[in-house]
Amino acid sequence: MTKAVGLLIALFALWLALSGYFKPFLLTLGILSCLFTVFIAARMKLLDEEAVPLQLRLSLLLYWGWLGREVFKSAVAVSKVILARQMPISQQLIAIPCTQKTEMGHVIFANSITLTPGTVTVEAGGGRFLVHALTEGFAAPEGFAEMDKRVTAVEVR
Repeated sequence: MTKAVGLLIALFALWLALSGYFKPFLLTLGILSCLFTVFIAARMKLLDEEAVPLQLRLSLLLYWGWLGREVFKSAVAVSKVILARQMPISQQLIAIPCTQKTEMGHVIFANSITLTPGTVTVEAGGGRFLVHALTEGFAAPEGFAEMDKRVTAVEVR
């Protein structure tokens, strides 16, 4: 039941954000369509940990804020490398250890690395990620360690 309510709230929030309508008739139709979608998902037995990941903490919102700042700073650094040639491009593949215990934690960490300009997660497995970095500065282990620590704090074991 908790998963159904969580999915209903998420679907309606998405519907409201995408539609932007606040008229009573349209809000009613939006709620009814979200209720119907949750009903179908429940009938198909899709309300599980993978489909509705409620095991994540609310600190995920704080993590998204931090990640947004890191993405912006990294985008500026990549722009400087490309436009001003301030830093030589020295591509590297590095192995980054991950301390997350759940698959969701691994996915969040790998996607966070890939979202950050200048780095791409190439391979995952064996408690580590193989990451391609554009320059030596982007391959610094301190940045990955901070991200790993923050993702581990978000997941619930």
